[in-house]
Amino acid sequence: MLAILHPDTSLDSEACRQTLNFLENLPGVSVRVHEIQGSAQRLTEIYLLGDTKSLDKDEIEALPAVERVIRISDDYRILGRHHDDRRQNGFTYNGVTFDQSNLNIFAGLCAVDVPEHVEMMLKALEDNGEVCTRMGAYKPRTNPYSFQGHGAGCLPWVFEKAGKHGIRVVAMEITHESHIEEIDTCLEKLGRPTGVMLQVGTRNTQNFELLKAIGRQSTYPVLLKRGFGITLNESLNAAEYLASEGNANVIFCLRGMKTEAGQPHRNMVDFAHVPAVKRLTRMPVCVDPSHSVGSRDQAPDGILDVMHATAQGVIAGANMVLVDFHPKPEKALVDGPQALLMHELPAYLEDIRLCHETWKKRQEIYRRIPGHSAA
Repeated sequence: MLAILHPDTSLDSEACRQTLNFLENLPGVSVRVHEIQGSAQRLTEIYLLGDTKSLDKDEIEALPAVERVIRISDDYRILGRHHDDRRQNGFTYNGVTFDQSNLNIFAGLCAVDVPEHVEMMLKALEDNGEVCTRMGAYKPRTNPYSFQGHGAGCLPWVFEKAGKHGIRVVAMEITHESHIEEIDTCLEKLGRPTGVMLQVGTRNTQNFELLKAIGRQSTYPVLLKRGFGITLNESLNAAEYLASEGNANVIFCLRGMKTEAGQPHRNMVDFAHVPAVKRLTRMPVCVDPSHSVGSRDQAPDGILDVMHATAQGVIAGANMVLVDFHPKPEKALVDGPQALLMHELPAYLEDIRLCHETWKKRQEIYRRIPGHSAA
């Protein structure tokens, strides 16, 4: 069961103290409090875990701080929708809003190599009005002899350059709990010129101890990639690990499924699951066309496969795009063959915005049908 407090209710208020005192004394029930900072208000949700079937919903709704009560299912207790479209989805971080209605584009280097390439990438994003990017400092690789990323050594100049070019959020994969502290320490020393979204790669989707560690911190939001060889349900429960530890600022990323049936693409593109994830959960949904397609192959219509895949995800309602670009792909240390080129960036951004507008128009079409509605 979930009790949602009135917006902007302070945990120190008398009404909240009375409410918590009542709930914490319910037999066989444990209480977990989650605060959600939205763009306009702060919401507090109180999860009642345990034997809640016999609880009187009306009695709890009558408590002084409670706005309403929802009975929740076992799946995705914190991140799930639970047939309630009034609950807030998404969050705001470092001045950028992430929810199930808007769209943010994270174009950048899959792996940071040299300062000059980072500078060129970030300047191009600034010139095109973008405030987000991806920059890989820690790279888990299948081959132990492959480039593993520059790690903490590149963080100072990546973050400084991001601040210089007005980048508000950098998506950066981490592979170990210690990387959180390295990122936080570096940002603090630099005066926090930018923000970081911690990225959990597909190999670590079921690294539960890492998920718990990331979930225990509330400073940085999280981008969780779907596991490449597990079910959607298993991956969504991985996201719930993050939220259950306290951090519900999570974006779910579809990046293709590892199967020979996906050939000639690197993975089987799974962007048809964009609306499914949004229906099941309150998480914004990201698509990663670069790692889904894995090449710069071009269709007869003159459009690259990776651009077509992007369009499929965005027209289906994706809220974020994570995509590889590189000033000189032939010199890239990771995934150069799939990276888009700098001169393709303006057209790519225009295409994405066109697709996002098309998604909005599609909603209007179906709203006109009796019985249809959009959350």
